[in-house]
Amino acid sequence: MSRETSDYADEFDAFFDDHYPAMIRSLSLITGDEQLAADAVQDAFVRAYSRWNRIRRYDRPDAWVRRVAINRSKDHFRAASRRRTYEERAAVPESVPSTDHRYDDGELVHRLLADLPRRQRVAVTLFYLEGLSVAEIAASMGITSGAVKFHLSKGRARMAPVLREEVR
Repeated sequence: MSRETSDYADEFDAFFDDHYPAMIRSLSLITGDEQLAADAVQDAFVRAYSRWNRIRRYDRPDAWVRRVAINRSKDHFRAASRRRTYEERAAVPESVPSTDHRYDDGELVHRLLADLPRRQRVAVTLFYLEGLSVAEIAASMGITSGAVKFHLSKGRARMAPVLREEVR
């Protein structure tokens, strides 16, 4: 292996080590599925490695990887949605068990995020749990800053009644 190739790999390894855990954490909350999050993030890092010569020059290469991971999870949900639609046409309705019970903080966060529409869930997770700015979220989601603010506002409004109830 040449020195240049070794430096290239070392630089990518450091980038991976710095960003992988946080991306898994945020995608797990966004998707509600840790395994799906791990698959999407790993795929995004594989794609980044193959394009590292170009991506490493970006101001925020982690934003590029995050966006790819989010897009991969979207692909999964689109396919799952189509599959569910076909299955629901053939399924017999089942009764849904009551979910009226107390949750610990982790369960509450997962429940609140799971109840949000996907874009609100992504925006809320990246803003409140990962501490990204509105501009960084907009870049990650491929939408405008105004749209991010809209999704944050709607997400907060949807979660507020449940949070008020939990505080009592």
